[in-house]
Amino acid sequence: MARKFVLITDTGSDLPVEYYAQHDIDCIKLGFTLDGQTYGEEGGEMDVKKFYELLRNGAMPKTFQITPAQAIAHIEPYAKQSKDVLIVAFSSGLSGTYSSYVTAAKEMMETYPKAQVRVVDSLCASMGQGLFVDYIVKKADTGATLEETVAYAEDLKWHICHYFTVDDLFHLKRGGRVSGATAAIGSLLRIKPVLHVDNDGHLIAIGKTMGRRKSISALADKMVELQTLEKDDPIFISHGDCQEDVDYLVSLLKERFAGHEIVVNMIGSVIGTHSGAGTVALFFRGKHR
Repeated sequence: MARKFVLITDTGSDLPVEYYAQHDIDCIKLGFTLDGQTYGEEGGEMDVKKFYELLRNGAMPKTFQITPAQAIAHIEPYAKQSKDVLIVAFSSGLSGTYSSYVTAAKEMMETYPKAQVRVVDSLCASMGQGLFVDYIVKKADTGATLEETVAYAEDLKWHICHYFTVDDLFHLKRGGRVSGATAAIGSLLRIKPVLHVDNDGHLIAIGKTMGRRKSISALADKMVELQTLEKDDPIFISHGDCQEDVDYLVSLLKERFAGHEIVVNMIGSVIGTHSGAGTVALFFRGKHR
């Protein structure tokens, strides 16, 4: 069935690049700077494997939020045609990008009053946002109206579970994404933190394990505890250039959730700036976050 509105999201979703084209999604590139070079919406491109190599060698990139003007550049071509637009934004708990979208949406509706522009704060990150987008795509493709899809999304976002573990909390602490107290957990010998994204879209430590394998197993255990998967629901995984660890997590999930599609992609450079190399993240629909 034909979609009744335009769907826009951003690269905070960490979906495979071909996904956006396959599902007719306009994707805004979030940006970062490294060694005086700008990457993203108005800059260059960097191979993500190269990015993690630089990160492991001590590179210190910095991210920046999308401006209202950059958002308008994506919205206006549709608003001019009186097309309705839904923007699915990277978590407001981690970035000011959502507020830029809201400003842009307001301006576009004032300029083009026949177009409705709605912004949903996903409160999600990485392929948690990607999973959220995937559900919204499927809803939109049933022929749901803009307002029906917004209502669906506003309920759904409280059920997109994010559970992840990192090798080193330095990057999260440096970017202010976790507190010094949380970061201290990761400084203990062989202690690996387990974190999630809470209802405010913030990163919160919820536990710690002894060793890498146990921390990855803890992700699968949380999914067993919280998941509410239906027959065709997918499972998403993203990672900071650590395929071997992902393979282990996938093996655990295939044992416990046979038949469900598992989609894996690397964490992009913007999220990776804050999560660092070695992050493994698991996303699924559950009872609550």
